[in-house]
Amino acid sequence: MGRFFQEHREHLLVSLAVLVLVVAGFWTAYQFVEPAPPSQLKMATGSPAGAYSSFGQKYSAILGQQKIRLDLQTTSGSVQNLQLLRSGAVDIAFVQGGIGLENREGLLSLGSLYYEPLWVFYRKGIQPSQLADLTALRFGVGPAGSGTRAIALELLSDNGVTPINTTLQPLGGKEAATALLEGKLDVAFLVAGTDSEAVQTLLKSSEVTLFSFDRADAYVKHHHYLSRVVLPQGAVDLQQNIPHRETVLLAPAATLVVREDFHPALIGLILQAATRIHRPGGLLEDPGVFPNGKAATFPLSEDAARYYAKGPSFLQRYLPFWAANLIDRMIVMLVPLITLLIPMFKVVPPTYRWRVRRKIYRWYDQLRELDLESEAFESPEASMDLLARLQEVEHDVMQVAVPKSYMDAQYNLRLHIRLIRERLERQKTLKDTSEKP
Repeated sequence: MGRFFQEHREHLLVSLAVLVLVVAGFWTAYQFVEPAPPSQLKMATGSPAGAYSSFGQKYSAILGQQKIRLDLQTTSGSVQNLQLLRSGAVDIAFVQGGIGLENREGLLSLGSLYYEPLWVFYRKGIQPSQLADLTALRFGVGPAGSGTRAIALELLSDNGVTPINTTLQPLGGKEAATALLEGKLDVAFLVAGTDSEAVQTLLKSSEVTLFSFDRADAYVKHHHYLSRVVLPQGAVDLQQNIPHRETVLLAPAATLVVREDFHPALIGLILQAATRIHRPGGLLEDPGVFPNGKAATFPLSEDAARYYAKGPSFLQRYLPFWAANLIDRMIVMLVPLITLLIPMFKVVPPTYRWRVRRKIYRWYDQLRELDLESEAFESPEASMDLLARLQEVEHDVMQVAVPKSYMDAQYNLRLHIRLIRERLERQKTLKDTSEKP
C-alpha cells in the first residue's frame, strides 16, 4: 500500500488539486442558480359563478398534470385580487385590465388573456344616445372591490354621472340582472364574457336594451387599457337574431398578474397553459390573438416577453416540467464548470509530467557535480570517495517511486550513473598502474 502511494503520489496530489478546483467552481456557480420552483401555488380568481373561477379550474387541471398544485381562492374581484397579491396571500391572480393603475410597484403582468366586454343594459322606455343621458337613474355598478365597479365609475365620471345626480347600487352579475328585470334598477353594468348566464339572460329579454358605444374610439384614446370590439348582429343567437343589430362594446382584457419575486421557471409553464386555454378565441376574439403581451396595465415580465417572442424553451417543448427545469438549473452550473475544465485539461497533464520527472531530474545536479570532480581526482582515496558518493546517489535514485510509465527516465538516470562509475573505475585503474614501479 505504501509503495503504491509513493508511485502514485503525484497523480493523487494533482487529482486532489483538480477536485478542489472543481468543487470551488461548483460552489461558485451554485451561487447563481435559482432555487427550485415551488410545487404549490395560490391563485386569486373571483366570484364562484364568474369567468375567473371557471378559468382557474382549467389552469389548475393543466398545472396538475405537471405536478404543480394550484389552490384557487374566490374573491370579490380584481381590486381584492390585487390586495391579496400585494400582501403575499396569493402568488398569481386574474386582474381586469385598467385596475391598479395608481400603484404598479412590485407587480408584473404575464399578459392579456381574453376580452372582458363591458355590457351596459338599460330598461325599455329609456332612449340614451350617450352615457351622459343616463342621469337621475338607478345604476347597478358592481360590488365594492370588483373590476366592474372600477370601470363603471370611471366611465360614468367621464360623462358627468356621479353619486350626486344619480343612485349607484353595489349590485353586479346575476344579482344586477335580476334587479334590472324586476324593475329595481334602471341601468346595469356587467363585465363578463358572452357566455355569462347573466348576459345571456339580459340579451334574450325584451324588457331591456344593450347600449352601443358609438364613441368607443374616443374612450379608447382616453383609456388605453380599453379596446373597441364589435358584437355582430345575430352573433349570440342566429335563430333569434340576438343581438338584433351590430353593437359596439368597450372591453378591457383579463390579465394574469404576479409579484416580482414569482419564480421565473413557472412563467413559461403558466403561459403554456394560457395558450391552450385562450388561443382558440371566442365571439369577440379571433383564434390565435390571445394570450399576448399587449395592453398590459402592469409591466410585462421579461420571461413572459421572451415567451411571446420565441415560444416555450426547447426543453419545455419536449420534456416534463420537472426535467426541463432540472436541466436548466444544471446548465447554469455546468457552463462555468466546463469553462474551468477546458484549460485544466491542457494544463494538468504537463504539470503532472513535470512533477513526476522532477523527482528524477533533480538528481542530475549531483551527478554533474560528481562528474566534474571525477575529472580532477588526485588520489585513490579521492576516487574511492567519489565512487561511494556515486553509489549513494544510485541507491537513493532506486528509492524514488514513480509510475511505471515514467520508469524509462529513472533507468536512463541509472545508465548515466553507471557511465560515470565505469569511467571512475577506469581512471582509478590507470592511476594505480601508472604509480607501480
